[in-house]
Amino acid sequence: MEDQGYQNRTAFIKGAKDIAKEVKRQASKKVGRSVDKMTDEYSKRSYSRFEEDDDDDYPMQGSQDGGYYRGDSQAANDDEGGHSDSTEGHDEDDEIYEGEYQGIPRADSGKGSLAGGPGSVKAGAQQFRDIGVSEAERRKDQEELAQQYETILQECGHGKFQWTLYFVLGLALMADGVEIFVVGFVLPSAEKDMCLSEPNKSMLGLIVYFGMMVGAFLWGALADRIGRRQSLLISLSINSIFSFFSSFVQGYSTFLFCRLLSGVGIGGSIPIVFSYYSEFLAQEKRGEHLSWLCMFWMIGGIYASAMAWAIIPHYGWSFQMGSAYQFHSWRVFVLVCAFPCVAAIAALSAMPESPRFYLENGKHDEGWMILKQVHDTNMRAKGYPERVFSVTTIKTVKQMDELVDIGTDTPVWQRYRLKIMSLSQQIRNNILACFSPEYKRTTFMLMAVWFTMSFSYYGLTVWFPDMIKYIQKQEYESRTKTFSKERVEHVTFNFTLENQVHRQGYYFNDKFLNLKMKSMVFEDSVFEECYFEDITTTHTFFRNCTFIASLFYNTDLFKYRFVDCKLVNSTFLHNKEGCILDFSDDFNNAYMIYFVNFLGTLAVLPGNIVSALLMDKIGRLRMLAGSSVISCVSCFFLMFGNSESGMIALLCLFGGISIASWNALDVITVELYPSDKRTTAFGFLNALCKLAAVLGISIFQSFVGITKAVPIIFAAGALAAGSFLATKLPETRGQVLQ
Repeated sequence: MEDQGYQNRTAFIKGAKDIAKEVKRQASKKVGRSVDKMTDEYSKRSYSRFEEDDDDDYPMQGSQDGGYYRGDSQAANDDEGGHSDSTEGHDEDDEIYEGEYQGIPRADSGKGSLAGGPGSVKAGAQQFRDIGVSEAERRKDQEELAQQYETILQECGHGKFQWTLYFVLGLALMADGVEIFVVGFVLPSAEKDMCLSEPNKSMLGLIVYFGMMVGAFLWGALADRIGRRQSLLISLSINSIFSFFSSFVQGYSTFLFCRLLSGVGIGGSIPIVFSYYSEFLAQEKRGEHLSWLCMFWMIGGIYASAMAWAIIPHYGWSFQMGSAYQFHSWRVFVLVCAFPCVAAIAALSAMPESPRFYLENGKHDEGWMILKQVHDTNMRAKGYPERVFSVTTIKTVKQMDELVDIGTDTPVWQRYRLKIMSLSQQIRNNILACFSPEYKRTTFMLMAVWFTMSFSYYGLTVWFPDMIKYIQKQEYESRTKTFSKERVEHVTFNFTLENQVHRQGYYFNDKFLNLKMKSMVFEDSVFEECYFEDITTTHTFFRNCTFIASLFYNTDLFKYRFVDCKLVNSTFLHNKEGCILDFSDDFNNAYMIYFVNFLGTLAVLPGNIVSALLMDKIGRLRMLAGSSVISCVSCFFLMFGNSESGMIALLCLFGGISIASWNALDVITVELYPSDKRTTAFGFLNALCKLAAVLGISIFQSFVGITKAVPIIFAAGALAAGSFLATKLPETRGQVLQ
């Protein structure tokens, strides 16, 4: 009886499917004509609908002719799951379109068969019969999608969803701001902890820029192929993992490697974040809210400065296991600086992919579902949960991807190799497309503007603190005490010796016990039968001195501290191992570094606010060129910075003015490229920006203590050239996002 019942149920289900198929065939022609008619009407819909009605007065429609519109209350409560993978490749004669049961309308008829369906091979062969015609059709599809997408964003409104995404992506941008400051803050401590030479210190200071340069190019290109959200999650994960490791590794080489890969990870933040967020913003909100998003870079700098101020000088937070492993407070600071990145990963995991990316890649159902989610989230937050997402079909773009036939017998490694090769080819084509005749002029203009602004901005922002330290050094040296031809016998020194020069002295049977020597220099002196025990030194040297029958016990007086010296019957016992980490030496200097960077970062707040409020009112080009010109003029005030307070004030002035041009440049870069090339172009330009930063920092630092004229002329000239070229770019205010 059970077998008979099972057969009856099977026959019943089969019969139901046959009936459904027949109903489907009878209705398909009529429905198809209705969908085409509705799509034409929808694409011609103007913005007047949204201008006449208040944003909250959402029009309620009962039905549309022939559309897959659901006007009942069920639409508002439908499950927002659904995925097109289960429906790809189904045609009219196959099973019933599964998406209809989930409330997902069928994609635009221009979409064609998706890869993987029964007709995908024929469709692919037909698609590539004429590449020129296919590319023209694709470009036409992109233009139609851009217009319709803008209208849909108007219908979705700006509300809770965009603000949630704003804070999530803000954390990612904050992590980028933190990364810029980390190495600079830990360098004074790390150089002693790791015994760094001057070349190693310079490389450690620049390595993060090299990493970010590679990361911006890599992740920007991948985001146009595998998705904004997925690329950003991978890049942030790499950053957080290697930031964590860098706080524990002991050797210079491994620390350098970890900071390099950490920079590679965070390099994808800026190009992806701005592109990702822009694709959820309607035209009248885009410039303003992208500028507000820039504030998180400032918050990242403030966070890094505050954490350095609060953590690094707390020397009691350190521990060590013998002389092989040491974990000092600066390593705690490195660990804490990874928190914004970890928080961004956690928050981003709950956010959807960009619907524009899905639609550009032929994934209609996924794009429709996310736009519905945006609409419903905003409507519920505004108190209108009953309002229904009225969009039924969305234009999808004709796909040009090459079909790679991978047989089932192909080894797994070869399948991955073919996929990687195909992805690399697609990325290469995308990069070359940025230099096609259509975009070549725009790309070269933006390259020049990005390079000149980055060269001057990063060069000066690093030059400022170096100049402040140089001024401090000059002031310190002006207080140096000099002693000549002194004779000291049978004296015990057990107190700190600091900032002194002793020339042609004679020391006989003297004891130097448990003391610190800071910035001490002994020249042409003789030490006879002297005893040195438990000595810690900083910037201390013996030049052309003679040591006779002297004993050194548990000191850090290594060989390099004795310059052209003679040691006669002298002995070194139990020298201190490695470098001695002495925070108190640079206590005041460290606080000054944190304080200067804190003020410099906070000073950009007024510029951020002004640029956000005026971006959509005066336009991107006026903001970019105007801010660059004012920054150029402000460079000449640097000639009057002869004191610490003066240099700090000029740093704040320059940062507050130049931030507006950076905000405008970010916005205009997003808007000048189409969606399928946006992050690729942004990533390439941001990589060029980091290269210019390395050049600017290296050149400007070489003139510290020599002349101020050359850095000022370089910075002013670069900003003047950038502002002139910026006026040649097209204005994008009021334009639909391509």
